[in-house]
Amino acid sequence: MNIKTIFKDYQLIDTGDGEKLERFGLYTLRRPEPQAIWRKTLSAQEWERRADASFLRDARSDERGEWRLTPKMPSRWSVRYDYKDMHLSMRLGLTSFKHVGIFPEQAANWNFIYDTVEEIRSRKGSARVLNLFAYTGGASLAARAAGAEVTHVDSVKQVVTWSRENMEASSLDGIRWIVEDALKFVQREVRRGNRYDGIILDPPAYGRGANGEKWVLEEHITPMLEACAELLEGKCAFLVLNLYSMGLSSTLARTAVRECFGEPSIEECGELYFEDEAAKQLPLGTYYRFKR
Repeated sequence: MNIKTIFKDYQLIDTGDGEKLERFGLYTLRRPEPQAIWRKTLSAQEWERRADASFLRDARSDERGEWRLTPKMPSRWSVRYDYKDMHLSMRLGLTSFKHVGIFPEQAANWNFIYDTVEEIRSRKGSARVLNLFAYTGGASLAARAAGAEVTHVDSVKQVVTWSRENMEASSLDGIRWIVEDALKFVQREVRRGNRYDGIILDPPAYGRGANGEKWVLEEHITPMLEACAELLEGKCAFLVLNLYSMGLSSTLARTAVRECFGEPSIEECGELYFEDEAAKQLPLGTYYRFKR
C-alpha cells in the first residue's frame, strides 16, 4: 500500500537528475535527491528562478554542504499542518546536512497516530506513546494533540530543544523529553516494567547516541524491536516503523516486526511518496504500521 501525502504548506514542484525542487510554506528550496533518477521537467532557468535557497554539496562529504541563499530567504521560518482538530506549527531551518527540520511525507503517519490515539483513548480512557529517534517531533506533536501522554527520545540535545519549540508553537505542552541513546532507554524501560500503548520508530541508517553509542540499522534494529515488543501493550495498541535506508523494503520491515511482535489485527506497509507537478512519484521512505 503506497501513501500519497497531502500537506498544504508543502509542495514537490519538480524532480530529476538527482535533485528536487520543493516549496515549504513561502519559500522554495533546491536539494539533492539520489532517488530522482529521471530527467527534470522544468528548465534549468526555471529551477534557478524559483529556488530561494539551493544546497551545494561539499565535494569532500556525501552528507555535508552549504546553502546558497537569495536575499529574501530567512535562516528560519515556519510551516503549519492541519488535520481534524490537530493544528501543528513547526519551525524550519537550513542545516549543513541539507535537512530543514521536517520530513513532510511523515504527515501520513501523523494522521494515523492522531486517529489511533483518539481511538485508544475512547476505549481505555488514556494512552501512553513512546517516540524513538524522534527528531523535531512531528509524531510526538500528533500524539500529544490527540491527548496521549508522550515520551520523546532523541540523542541530540539541540534537536530536542527544537522539538520543544515546535510543541510550544503548536500550543501544546506536557511532552516528556529524553536526551539519550534510544536502545539504551528502551532496554532500561523494559527493566522498569513500563508499558506503552503506542511506539513510533524512525531510526536512521547510521547514528550516534548521546554518549557516542554507535547505531547501525542492520545490526541494531532486531534488538530494538525485541525490546519494544516487551514494552507494547498486548491489546489496543499500535506501532509505526519508518525505514529511510535505500534498499530496505516494507516487506523486510513487516517480516522483522512480525518476528518480534507476532501477527497483528490490522497492518499496513508500503512507500510514502509525493508527486511533483508533472505527476512523477518520488518515494521518500518505507513504512510499516499495525494495530492490535
